[in-house]
Amino acid sequence: MRILIVEDEPSIANFLKEGLEEEGFAVDTADNGKQGLQMALDYLKEYDIILLDWMLPGISGIEILRNIRKEDTAIPIIFLTARDTTDDAVFGLETGANDYIRKPFAFDELLARIRVLMRTKNAANLVLGYGDIILDVDSHRVSKAGENVDLTQKEFALLEFLLSNKGKVSRRTRIIEKVWDIHFDYDTSVIDVYINSLRKKLDLKNSESFIETIRGVGYRINEEV
Repeated sequence: MRILIVEDEPSIANFLKEGLEEEGFAVDTADNGKQGLQMALDYLKEYDIILLDWMLPGISGIEILRNIRKEDTAIPIIFLTARDTTDDAVFGLETGANDYIRKPFAFDELLARIRVLMRTKNAANLVLGYGDIILDVDSHRVSKAGENVDLTQKEFALLEFLLSNKGKVSRRTRIIEKVWDIHFDYDTSVIDVYINSLRKKLDLKNSESFIETIRGVGYRINEEV
């Protein structure tokens, strides 16, 4: 799971990043409003949750939240803020935040809130598909026309990532980061091997393969017509 932290205080951002990575999350950070908004919108379908500071240089957390909600109404967003009035909390939640936690806070409390939101999100989005191909996240099964398709763990994760980003080009570097959890310069040709394996196991003919190769960039699953 990948989390975006938009927080301008380095000590808080580093503390959260280290703690969440120890819990198994992949974490990206932004230290100002402009960068945070750009990252959120560029990779919106790749993030599972966003931790958003209210008071940021450049663009406020409220404005970032409003812009995100124009594109995605479902992604969980938690406000991290020193503002402590009830009116502030109500305003943040009514603007579109899923939760609100006041600074200073205990990491365990934040982690518990993240897990609650992720359980709620996953319960509503456990099945992905394209045509007669169905991927069930909860049971970790893939079927085509009702017949089970035996995929390796990495093949399953790759297909889940592509289906989750349906209609959007998934760049090779982002696939390596998200599916392989590699965050340094790496030979991405391994992706091609797994894509070819997926196409064979799903019995996708070249003329009808819904996994489109974007040469020099990555792959895309187009929206169904």
